[in-house]
Amino acid sequence: MKNPADPETLPDTAAAPFFSVVMLYWNSERFLAPALDALEQQTCRDFELILLDNGSPEPLSAEALAEHPLLPLRLLRSENNLGFAGGNNLAARSARGEYLVLLNADAFPQPEWLAELRAAARRHPGACFASRQLKADDPTRLDGEWNVYAASGLAWRKAHGQPLEKAWPAEREVISACAAASAYPLSAFREVGGFDEDFFAYLEDVDLDLRLRLLGYPCFYLPQAVVRHVGSGSTSARSEFALRHSHRNIIWTYVKNMPGALFWLLLPAHALVNLAYLLAAALTGRGSTIARAKREALKGLPAICRKRRQIQAGKRLSALRFARLLEWNPFAPLVKLRFR
Repeated sequence: MKNPADPETLPDTAAAPFFSVVMLYWNSERFLAPALDALEQQTCRDFELILLDNGSPEPLSAEALAEHPLLPLRLLRSENNLGFAGGNNLAARSARGEYLVLLNADAFPQPEWLAELRAAARRHPGACFASRQLKADDPTRLDGEWNVYAASGLAWRKAHGQPLEKAWPAEREVISACAAASAYPLSAFREVGGFDEDFFAYLEDVDLDLRLRLLGYPCFYLPQAVVRHVGSGSTSARSEFALRHSHRNIIWTYVKNMPGALFWLLLPAHALVNLAYLLAAALTGRGSTIARAKREALKGLPAICRKRRQIQAGKRLSALRFARLLEWNPFAPLVKLRFR
């Protein structure tokens, strides 16, 4: 039997699986064993696993994979940290499945997870899918359901931290899937060019999904497709890195993707939200970080506007249909103004 760390474990001549599961590794060895255990226990076996060591300072060892010889696994390595965006793009280039499935190394799917995704793909051919995420240390609470995208340009995980009994009970169309546990038709992922690598990390999944929605690919939330998620297993959500990238990418996501008249109609609200962030951050000692993020966002606008022209020229979804997927409650984002 070949070493599971050998990138040739799955030869290209093997029959293509239905799912290509991509997992990035970056300083996450403490989570890797339970994540691989969970994949090994999947009732749907029609998948390959592409594991990318994303330039981790703690390189992934062959010993860490030796306990999972039955996983259909290919190990790839990048000398540099390409971020969530670049790392997934690199791994996806070698994917052979009909569906590309993204799973964080700190996310542990229940045994029926892939089976539920496959059943949904039969019900909704060509659609993308979001999973129900439970907190890994307290599965009675939600880590999130899908990404909400507000008319103001803010984004957040639906029901993050809420009790499980408040979870959305049924399958429904949504605007964006949290890429910690999500699925996309591989052809659609490649059609939109994958993740925008200029984002590096944070909101890159929202940006990807908005581009997919604009091309007419729907997304459905599947409450029966369940994973337990640690969250921020590689980086802290409160770190300067996280704040800088998320607050820069808020602007880039809006400019690239908000279609037609909605862009100009909602631009004052978007500007006001960004100003509110700056003021609130200044009051909590994080003003310099947020100000730097906004400067970087403005500096990158010429390139972002070029991307916008290409995206909007190719869109197949009307602005009205897009608007129906947005969160229009002006008070919903207020609870997201946290900087500590």
